[in-house]
This record gives sequence, structure tokens and C-alpha cells, in this order.
Amino acid sequence: MPAIDYDPLAPRNWDDPYPTYRRLRDEAPVHHAAGSNTYTLSRYDDVIFALRHPEIFSSATAFDVLLRQIAVDIGWRDLVAFARFLVRARVDWKMLVTGAADSIIGVDPPRHEELRGIVNRAFTLRRIEGWSARIGEVVEDCMAKLRRGERFDVVEDLAIPVPMVVIAEMIGVETERLADFKGWSNAIVSGVSSSDKKRARPAMLDAFTELSRYIDGVVAQRRRAPADDLISVLVDPARGATLGREAIMQLILILLIAGNETTTNLIGNAIVALLRNPDQLERALAMPELVPNLVEETIRWDGPVQFIVRRATRDVEIAGTTIPAEGRVIVLLGSANRDERHFENPDEFDLSRETKGHLGFGLGGHFCLGASLARLEARTALAALVPELPRVRAPIGQLAMIDSVLVRGRQRIALEPVA
Repeated sequence: MPAIDYDPLAPRNWDDPYPTYRRLRDEAPVHHAAGSNTYTLSRYDDVIFALRHPEIFSSATAFDVLLRQIAVDIGWRDLVAFARFLVRARVDWKMLVTGAADSIIGVDPPRHEELRGIVNRAFTLRRIEGWSARIGEVVEDCMAKLRRGERFDVVEDLAIPVPMVVIAEMIGVETERLADFKGWSNAIVSGVSSSDKKRARPAMLDAFTELSRYIDGVVAQRRRAPADDLISVLVDPARGATLGREAIMQLILILLIAGNETTTNLIGNAIVALLRNPDQLERALAMPELVPNLVEETIRWDGPVQFIVRRATRDVEIAGTTIPAEGRVIVLLGSANRDERHFENPDEFDLSRETKGHLGFGLGGHFCLGASLARLEARTALAALVPELPRVRAPIGQLAMIDSVLVRGRQRIALEPVA
């Protein structure tokens, strides 16, 4: 059998990566991409080991991967535009050159714990549960279109606006600026994750410039007069240690890319899973109390985040292969969640499954900061949408995947009301 040619950033691996994951687990559990310094971990136990040992597998390479993606096919005109962007957006160019991003996803202990301790104040269970009623209102507003008997796109009409509106309101974005915020978010996500970086890059730089200027204004205002929003929690010294400008902007970017996109595609992937598994759809319709199980099984079976990236701080041997110091390590969460060594019949979508131990939100110190919020948003949206599925015609064939190396989901899921 020929060697496995695997690159998680290649679009050819996006539509259905799971058969390749199985081959990796069976034949090359530590896959070394020929001619590169990249190693991929695919088995559950090896992924667990990497996530539990940040002293060996450093997170300080996360922004390096993003920057490499953004810099694809960059030319002289792009460099001029990029320099202009650095000035206009007041970005610290030294941070970009050295990779020393003071970001909660891109630093190791002890700085990670310091940042996490500050940011956690904005994501306590009490604060998240306080958003439950508002999330329900946003979902109901989105569902009105379907209930009027109009054509409905799960992605555009529900899965995108719910997390977008919620995170914007959490940050403190004024209602009249929500459209601007959505536009900035879309352009930034596209510029970072699209396979056509050259086309998406100019709009991304403009959007980041406008967003950073806007957030600067909000930060200045909240320093003068703190309110009950996320920015205030991060900048008000009366509530404890505070974040600086760069750290706040990087957190906002994480919320836009990781927060919004993850929840959007979690909702969409759950609907696709039900449509392609009609027996499980029948169970979900008969037992609405299974919606939390639906969320967790979707994260395990077809999660929005398929991999994260680490850097080896020293030589380390796993499954008979030595990963050298400074090696880039692709940690395949999506493969670990389908590992038959840990989950029985892992390729089956089963709402009765015990999903405890799935790695869709990571593990350890870097466990997803917004997991509770994503779960609440997804549960609320799916509880409203699933009962409507018997009254619509829905696609069950191949659906176009979003053009992204960072998250897994569908571009559109069109529902046609049945007369």
C-alpha cells in the first residue's frame, strides 16, 4: 500500500477526512510529511498525551500557522498594503516578526494561566447562564422566517447570526453597529482561513483596521466608564488584573474566528448529521431531551475544529517515531474522536452514545474558553430548529464545504417548506 500523502491544510482533505484519519491511525499514527518538519498525531491516546504536556508540546506556534496562511502568495504590492495596515491599525510589528503574541491560545504556562485568569472572569458559568434568555430571543427572531413558510438557510438565517449577535452584544457593540461588526468578522475569517488568500487578503486588512479602531474606542470609553460587558471586565482595575490593547485585540480575534465560526458550524454540522441519519432524527423528534446529546455527539462525530497545532520543545518519541525539537505537530482532534481504540463503532452517529472524553473542545489548560457559551447557543438553536425538520424538504446529498483550513462546516443548508 502506498505511503499516505497527508496535509491537513490541503483542500482535498476537507470534504471527508475520516477515511484518511483511519489510515493514519492504523498505518502512520505519527505521520511525517515528506520534506517537511511537520508531524501529525491521529490516535486518541497520543493526542491526549500531547494536550496534557504543554512543556513538551508548546502552544507558541498557533499564530505562526495563521501568519503563514495569511502570507501565501504575498507580493510587493501586498507588502506595501500590509505596511500601511500595520500603521493604520497600530499593530505591533515586532510581535508579528518574533511570533511573541500575547494571546491566550498562543502562550504557554505561566503566562497562559495569568491571561486565562483574567479572561475567565468574562466567561464564568453564572455570566454565561445569564445570557440564556437573550440567546432564546435571538433564536426566535431567526426562526420567524422559517415559521412564516419562507425558504430558510440553516447557515445564513440561524447558525451565523446567533453567535454573531450574542458575541457582539457581550463585547458591547451598539445595535446600530452590528452590521459593521458582522462585515468585519466575515472578512477577517475569510482572509485567515480561505484557500484563496490573495483574493481575500485586502478586505481582511481593511476589516481588521476598522475593527481595531472601533475596539480602541470602546476600550477607551470603558476605561472611563465601565459597563456590564466583556470589555469592561477586561479593562476595569476594580475587578482585578487587566489586559493591554494587544491582548484585547487578540482575544476579540479569537472570539470572532474560534467562537463565532465554531458555533456556526456546530449547529450546521448537527443538522447535516440528523438529515443523513434519519433513525437518529426520529429519536431527536420523539425525545427533545436528547438535544444536549445531539450537541456532544456532533462535536465528536463531525466537529467544527479538526486539529490544533503545537511545537515540540524537545525530542520526543511517540509510537516508535521521534518528533524532533522544533518540529511542528498537527494534533488531530477529529481523528482522536473517531478512534475505535476509545469509542465503540466510532463512525456511527448515535444520540445514545456516552460521549464523555471527546476532545472537540480540547483538553487541559487550553480547553476551549467559550465551550459553555457554544453549547448553550447550539442547544437553544437546535431545540428550536429540529421540531421543524419534518415540515421541510432538506438536502441529504453532497453539500459544499466552507473554504476554510481552520473550521469544518457547510456553506449552505437550504430548507424548503413543504406546502
